[in-house]
Amino acid sequence: MTYRQISFSSSGTDCDAWFFEGEPGPFDGPDGRPVVVMAHGFGGTKDSGLEPFAQRLSAAGLAVFAFDYRGFGASAGEPRQRVSMTEQAQDYRAALSAAARIPGVDPNRLVAWGISLSGGHALTVAADRPDICAVIGVVPLVNGLAAGRKAFEQVGAAAIAKSTVSSVRSALAGRFGGERVMMPLVGRPGDHAALTAEGYYESYTSMAGPTWRNEVDSAIGLELGGYRADRIAARIAAPVLLQIADFDRAAPAHAAAKAGFAARAEVRHYPCDHFDLFAGSPWFEAAVNHQLHFLVRHLGVEHESTAEAAR
Repeated sequence: MTYRQISFSSSGTDCDAWFFEGEPGPFDGPDGRPVVVMAHGFGGTKDSGLEPFAQRLSAAGLAVFAFDYRGFGASAGEPRQRVSMTEQAQDYRAALSAAARIPGVDPNRLVAWGISLSGGHALTVAADRPDICAVIGVVPLVNGLAAGRKAFEQVGAAAIAKSTVSSVRSALAGRFGGERVMMPLVGRPGDHAALTAEGYYESYTSMAGPTWRNEVDSAIGLELGGYRADRIAARIAAPVLLQIADFDRAAPAHAAAKAGFAARAEVRHYPCDHFDLFAGSPWFEAAVNHQLHFLVRHLGVEHESTAEAAR
C-alpha cells in the first residue's frame, strides 16, 4: 500500500501526515470508510514504527491518517523536539478534523489510535465525541506519576534529581528567552536520557526513521507528572481496545489496566515489554490481528448488517 502526503493546520502550524486510502472491504459504508488517525508516542515520528501498522490496517479496508506532532518529524513548528501535552492534544484534534474532510472518508467513523504517550492522547481526544467510533491504545501511557515511579525504581534518586534540575532549567530558559536544555530521548543504562531501560536504545533506534532525532526538551519532566489521561477514560462512549505489555518498564501496566476498566474497554495483555508490540518484534502479529478483529467486530458493515438482521 502506498500513501500520499497531506499537510494540515493546527493552531496555525503546518503539520505533516501520510494518508493511506485503504482497500475496498468490509468497512465500506454508504458514507465512506472509517479512518484511523494514528499518532506516535513520546518523542517519536510517523516514520519510526507506524507504517507497518498503517499498512496492515489499510490493506484490511481502513483508511489511515498518520501524522507528526508540531515540532517533530516532517511537521513545522518551533521550538523543535518539545513535548507539550496540551499542544499534542490540539494537534490530534486537528488531525481528526483534517482526516474527516478527505473524500471517501466517513466523517462520523473516526478511530483514534495511539501508541505509548499517544495512547493516552487517544483517550483524551475521544472523550465526549460522538464522531469517534473506536479507540485503540497500544502500550498506552495514561498516568505520568505512575510512569515517574517506575522510572525512579530503575534509575534511582540521583538520576531523577539530575533530570529535575534539567527540567527546571529548560522551563525557565523557555519562559525568559534562553536556550532550552535538551536531553537524549533514549539511551543505554546509566546514560542521562529520558528512557534508559536495558534494550530500549537498541529497540528504539532500530525502527527510527530519517526524520527522528534522539533528543527532547528536558522541560517535559515538569509536565509529565501531572498527566492523567486515565481520569478522562470514563467519558468515552466508543468501544475501546487497550493493548498492555505486562512487563512494560515505560508505561506502567497497572495504570493502563485501571484506565481500561474506567473506559469499559476490551483489554489485551501480552507477556512482553514496551517495544515488543512494534513490527519486527515477536508480538506485533498478535497485536495487529487483535486490532483488526476489534475493528471488524465494531465497525465492519457486513458484521453490523448481520447483527441488525439477528435483532
